[in-house]
Amino acid sequence: TSGAHGSPPKMALLREEYKQKSTSDVLQWKSEVRLQEEAENIDVRPLIPGGAFALPANESPIEFLKKFSDESDSDVKIRFEHGTTTLAFKFEHGVIVAVDSRATAGSWIASQTVKKVIEINPYLLGTMAGGAADCSFWERNLAFECRLYELRNGERISVAAASKLLSNNLIYFKGMGLSVGTMICGWDKKGPGLYYVDSDGQRLTHHMFSVGSGSTYAYGILDSGYRWDLSVEEAYELGKRAIYHATHRDAYSGGVVNLYHMKETGWIKVSQTDVARLHYQYADEKNTNSKS
Repeated sequence: TSGAHGSPPKMALLREEYKQKSTSDVLQWKSEVRLQEEAENIDVRPLIPGGAFALPANESPIEFLKKFSDESDSDVKIRFEHGTTTLAFKFEHGVIVAVDSRATAGSWIASQTVKKVIEINPYLLGTMAGGAADCSFWERNLAFECRLYELRNGERISVAAASKLLSNNLIYFKGMGLSVGTMICGWDKKGPGLYYVDSDGQRLTHHMFSVGSGSTYAYGILDSGYRWDLSVEEAYELGKRAIYHATHRDAYSGGVVNLYHMKETGWIKVSQTDVARLHYQYADEKNTNSKS
């Protein structure tokens, strides 16, 4: 974006320079950039549709916010206690995404009907773990950027590129209190894709991920039942069973199991199943097997 005095575009240059600096250099650099912008009256518009975030009025928002974190000796703390269970895995017929639906604020159950799968576009899904507002905003912002890419280039964005866009956006605000742990799932020219991205800018790819306070329980079920050549019905059952067992052991997870299947033709929502019904279903199966 050009400045008020016809200066060249700055956002891409600022981001590139930011990546190459150490933490101490970044703090000094941000201070210098802000002073320069004020002196030149430069209007650096954000990539965020609708306007910019209101940051603390000081030279270093990161250092300012540290005073309210667990790293400081201050009596004033900002603690975000939350929990969830989300999972996704690739297999022969696409990507399975399964999530619970409970939202908590500490020990209080705020909701049992949260939609933790964010439908970015017909070929991309994102999951929600961490702060609900942070995940919702940044994945909807990703949907905006993916649509712009499609309009500019005449083709759908790849899963890898979409996850990289999200990672780049999040790392710009690293240390400012964001809480995001998401999986970006989709299908592109290379087939099914699955990436994990968090608010520290970390970006990983693998055939299986589980994120949230109940993820250790979900991994136990996934590790025991996962195969690349699972049938579609077996994959559906594995996803539901893994989320159920996580909700049974993790107090911060519960509600219903929302199950999605990413195919070559796009995603479909397979089912929405109450974990209480699954509890009695699996208990009956266990009793039947023990008698036989």
